Amino acid sequence: MDTTGKVIKCRAAILWEPHKPLSIEEIEVAPPKAHEVRIKIIATGICRSDDHVIEGHVKKIKYPIILGHEGAGIVESIGEGVTTVKPGDKVIPLIIPQCGECRGCHDPYGNICHRMDLGKGSGLLSDNTSRYTCKGQVIYNFFGTSTFTEYTVVEEMSVVKINDDVQLDIACLIGCGFSTGYGSAVNVAKVTPGSTCAVFGLGGIGLSAIIGCKVAGAARIIGIDVNSDKFAKAKELGATECINPKDCEDPIFDVLLKLTNGGVNYAFECIGNTDIMISAILSTYAGSGTTVLIGVSTEKISFDPMMLLTGRTLKGALFGGFKSKDCVPQLVSDLISEKFKLDALITHRLPFTEVNKGFELLHKGERYVVIVTDKTAIC
Repeated sequence: MDTTGKVIKCRAAILWEPHKPLSIEEIEVAPPKAHEVRIKIIATGICRSDDHVIEGHVKKIKYPIILGHEGAGIVESIGEGVTTVKPGDKVIPLIIPQCGECRGCHDPYGNICHRMDLGKGSGLLSDNTSRYTCKGQVIYNFFGTSTFTEYTVVEEMSVVKINDDVQLDIACLIGCGFSTGYGSAVNVAKVTPGSTCAVFGLGGIGLSAIIGCKVAGAARIIGIDVNSDKFAKAKELGATECINPKDCEDPIFDVLLKLTNGGVNYAFECIGNTDIMISAILSTYAGSGTTVLIGVSTEKISFDPMMLLTGRTLKGALFGGFKSKDCVPQLVSDLISEKFKLDALITHRLPFTEVNKGFELLHKGERYVVIVTDKTAIC
């Protein structure tokens, strides 16, 4: 049945209030307006940022809300004026849009579009309205994407067409987690061949950073985590050695300084712990080491400025520094050409109705949990 121009009734996982499980509900998804795209979501990853909202750590959020921002799907219909995608296209929604008009989009050194909702928390599209309702109530959007639903509506600046040959339940990771870790190595730090890297935290983003370090040609990649069970996968993906700080008598940064003749070239903090952020900085070579902060924290960080005045560099970026529309299609092409493999990162694939189980697995330390809404359309 043709659904173009009609309201679609479908299932969505709604967070009615923080500290509660997601609730599978029937919602109404309105047709896309001008410069908007309605997408049938095929698969979506569960990201720690979604969990931060559930746990109430993100303050600028409106409830009830449909979370999810690491999705992939197929265009169902488009609004007036849309030119970059068409019905039937495989696409990835973009947490950082690329309007192509603002200072951020024209900045060759950054990727922050000024029209993104990330950090603002309006939960609405550009016309200050939502496309979702449930039981007569407006449901808010998350990061301009909302992928914990069978159908979503995004603005054209927040979606990009990808290669038809890609498997969507793998490509969805490019929508956030993988690109964030991988890009932090190849794009933000610009890891050089023959260098030494330390990756703090071996979850999905940390493992993605390891993949990036390996692709960039690092000679030594040291994985650090308090859970030694993660070491085998880290080594499979490119870590040359792993260290559990619990097994060390000295602080981990001192251990790394001794192991690397004065410090690593690049350090990546992938946890969101401010104490570990300081350790990451201190583990780099004082004269020219670079630290990239990737983990999200609600705590403040303070440190002795001499840590940087001696020559170290501290950097950070969202989405691995990638300009979304420009770079996501190439990342998908690199996946297809096996420049890197993402299926090794995925620990579980669950049906949509088990989304809450996915968060339980996340809390247990699993790398990537992918929620599949339509198995018939994955390939």
